[in-house]
Amino acid sequence: MDPKELSVIDFFSGCGGTSQGFKDAGMNIVAGIDFDADSAATFRTNFPGAAFIEADIRTVEIDQVRALMPNSPTLFAGCAPCQPFSRQNKTTTAQDPRRNLLYEFSRFVTELRPELVVIENVPGLQNPKKGGPLEDFLAALAAEKYAYKVKVLRALEYGVPQERKRLVIVASRVGEPVLPEATHVTNGVPAATVGEFIYGLPAIEDGQVHPDDPDHATMRLSELNRKRIRATPEGGDRRNWTKDLVLECHTNHGGHTDTYGRMWWNRPASGLTTRCISYSNGRFGHPEQHRAISVREAALLQTFPREFRFSGTMTSKARQVGNAVPPLMAQRIGDALVAGVG
Repeated sequence: MDPKELSVIDFFSGCGGTSQGFKDAGMNIVAGIDFDADSAATFRTNFPGAAFIEADIRTVEIDQVRALMPNSPTLFAGCAPCQPFSRQNKTTTAQDPRRNLLYEFSRFVTELRPELVVIENVPGLQNPKKGGPLEDFLAALAAEKYAYKVKVLRALEYGVPQERKRLVIVASRVGEPVLPEATHVTNGVPAATVGEFIYGLPAIEDGQVHPDDPDHATMRLSELNRKRIRATPEGGDRRNWTKDLVLECHTNHGGHTDTYGRMWWNRPASGLTTRCISYSNGRFGHPEQHRAISVREAALLQTFPREFRFSGTMTSKARQVGNAVPPLMAQRIGDALVAGVG
């Protein structure tokens, strides 16, 4: 299948990480769907030729999406919000309405029957007991005669410079779906590093916005956190501090050593979260400058292109970046899927 003939409708699109990856794979981005206003603005900025439905998927009608489908093979991407199934979420109950978003996506797949379907979520989506969202979704695919494959993929193995694992489902009713082979780590090619992606960007201070790039912007640090990061070497963390800099809650606590940590130039980053520009929320300190990474640096580590532009506050931009599927990972998935179905 020629990827140029394949049209993509990106459900739960967020800022467009999946769409960027599929665009890089040669596909045609037809539309995005998301209820978040800032994500919608970001998507519209970066995919000006695509339509956008800015609404809660539970309110979107089948005919609204049908009207967007061209007379060509179509791929539905559905990367529903992952918080209910994340290891970091200790409070979400079975009644959390976000657990049902996969069911909402399923109604569009079963009614409109696109040729290809791609799902991305946290590995924890597999964990709920029998009869949960994933099992029901796979049963719906089988009922519609889709062949599918399910696997947890490690972003590091596809050239993304961070440790990030995601459950990926690829489904097809026009051929055998294929998942991508590793391009890094397990095939002998070293993992991509922080330095490969952000070294050489203009130096800025904490709290500064670079005049030539509004997304190369950083959070302001408190005076105490300025002292802490100055006391932290490349790849270091709070274990490098003198006692007067250590938080009381960390005095007799040996875990969570990534908090207040700096990245290494020659290693991958740890997984970027929605708070990836906050020095106190992970190993998000710049390797040598005395600040947390900027929105632009976080986006580059997620493998967004340098020219990608984000809308909203810095907090919103960081949330969009942290929630996104790394475009390079999406590109690898798209390449393999298109090649596999012929």
